[in-house]
Amino acid sequence: MLAAHRISQLPADLGAEVAFAGRSNAGKSSALNALTGHKGLARTSKTPGRTQQMVAFSLPSAAQTESASHAPARLIDLPGYGYAKVPLEMREHWKLEIDAYLHQRRSLRGLVLIVDIRHPLKEFDRLMLEFCFATQLPCHLLLTKADKLSRGQAVQALATLRKQFVDEGLHATAQIFSSSAGTGVAQAREAVMTLLQQPREKAHSSRER
Repeated sequence: MLAAHRISQLPADLGAEVAFAGRSNAGKSSALNALTGHKGLARTSKTPGRTQQMVAFSLPSAAQTESASHAPARLIDLPGYGYAKVPLEMREHWKLEIDAYLHQRRSLRGLVLIVDIRHPLKEFDRLMLEFCFATQLPCHLLLTKADKLSRGQAVQALATLRKQFVDEGLHATAQIFSSSAGTGVAQAREAVMTLLQQPREKAHSSRER
């Protein structure tokens, strides 16, 4: 694990990595812990906004493709956004750093966007989705905290989101997820593995033009 205040402090820009982004109270750290099977990997807290650095988690070689078995693979936990108690100066710093990371990081293969299933998409969620669509960066959305709803309500929320993608011309995959109940964990792991195995040219063709 490595924490970085600036993208220049991240591990060497080699191999493949998938970034995790989401609002401060959407359950991003819990999702990371559930996906990796390590409860204490990402810091969770009842107080939103605890992740105020980019944190890189190295993955074992089993997470890599056979043809690139020696290339490093990572998950990158981006600072949670939208938390009002984070000082304005810090919020502006992370806005610039996250923008630079998404545009410049050549090892980035895809984005996992964390959204609370109980709430509609927020402005920052839309910005992330629009960025991924505009730059052809693959995006997988986790509708977290699904255990707070009935199964029927969760399925309806997913259907509503997918219709919204079609209506607004956005291209992203999405699923129901609950870190506490284990709902969708295996599916999300498979999605992350698929993103890590994306060819760099596909993930970066638009951003390099």
